[in-house]
Amino acid sequence: MDDELRILGRVDLPAALDALDDRVIRALGVRRREAVVMRRVMTLAAVLSLGGGILAGSVVPRPAVAASPLSPLAPASALAPSSLLDAQ
Repeated sequence: MDDELRILGRVDLPAALDALDDRVIRALGVRRREAVVMRRVMTLAAVLSLGGGILAGSVVPRPAVAASPLSPLAPASALAPSSLLDAQ
């Protein structure tokens, strides 16, 4: 193993290794910028979605109608599975 390490010590390093640090730092910077842009896009999408929902809900108002109370013991109940349970 010592012989192999001596051989590796005599071999010149590839030129690509000198630029490796710069490429890694540059790639990390690109990823960070992409993450910032993606956060902004997601924020814009959320604001547009909420704004569209509020706009759609306020433009087409429906009149409020009180619902009848649901009870399984009431006559002609909407919860009865058949007319046999109707108390008429």
